[in-house]
Amino acid sequence: MLITAEIGINHNGDLSIAKQLIDGAKSAGADLVKFQKRTIESVYSKEDLDKFRESPWGTTNRDQKLGLEFGINEFTEIDAYCKKVGIEWFASAWDTESQNFLKQFNTSKNKIASAMLTHLDLANMIADEKKHTFISTGMHTLDEIEKVVEIFRAKNCSFELMHTVSTYPMKEEEANLLMIPSLRTKFNCDVGYSGHEVGRAVSVGAAALGISSLERHITLDRSMYGSDQSASLEVEGFKLMVNYVRTVAKALGDGVKKITDEEINIRKKLSPRI
Repeated sequence: MLITAEIGINHNGDLSIAKQLIDGAKSAGADLVKFQKRTIESVYSKEDLDKFRESPWGTTNRDQKLGLEFGINEFTEIDAYCKKVGIEWFASAWDTESQNFLKQFNTSKNKIASAMLTHLDLANMIADEKKHTFISTGMHTLDEIEKVVEIFRAKNCSFELMHTVSTYPMKEEEANLLMIPSLRTKFNCDVGYSGHEVGRAVSVGAAALGISSLERHITLDRSMYGSDQSASLEVEGFKLMVNYVRTVAKALGDGVKKITDEEINIRKKLSPRI
């Protein structure tokens, strides 16, 4: 099972925080860290960007969005730092310009965020890259998911679906984890879980259903500024979750009935003498 620590925009536009989160993800046992990339003027309308929004960067949505956005200098530093630390990184692009931006880095994975699932031009562009792609499915119907699956299969690009409920934080009773085997059966593919809950129990439950990957947001402090912080795990909590889900993954086995060597010895001692 691959485990991704979603840094996203929890760095709050601060490269030093991003590096601390990379360190935290590495120490917690994550396989990958993920960021997000947006071309602000393409993703959001001028009307939306001009709206009032008080933040550490100013008083409009535009100020806030631009304050959170990393550019070439920051991602170049992130790329170098991840190589130094020994952990892979990748990012979810929210528009085709951002996907083109990310191409300059030699990452091995791509991601389609739930919000971008119906952006079929972006899906086609990503599938053309032939990198293994995580496809989140929150907020969308099976028919909408199927259109993206068809694109990736037509282009022979490796992918897996990610069961997702796109609320931040997600209520545990809304997790609907049985969608994991349902998606696996319907689309005949690997299925992971991208969680936005507060705790760890739901992710452990997802692991028990045989997910191929797990993605959870990571933060230095859940009380920090940011829309995703409350749906994130702090580093120590992330580390506990990694331990739990890896234990469950090992415990699942292969479903084939077998008698272990230890059981044979116990059987010799306990079987009835008749």
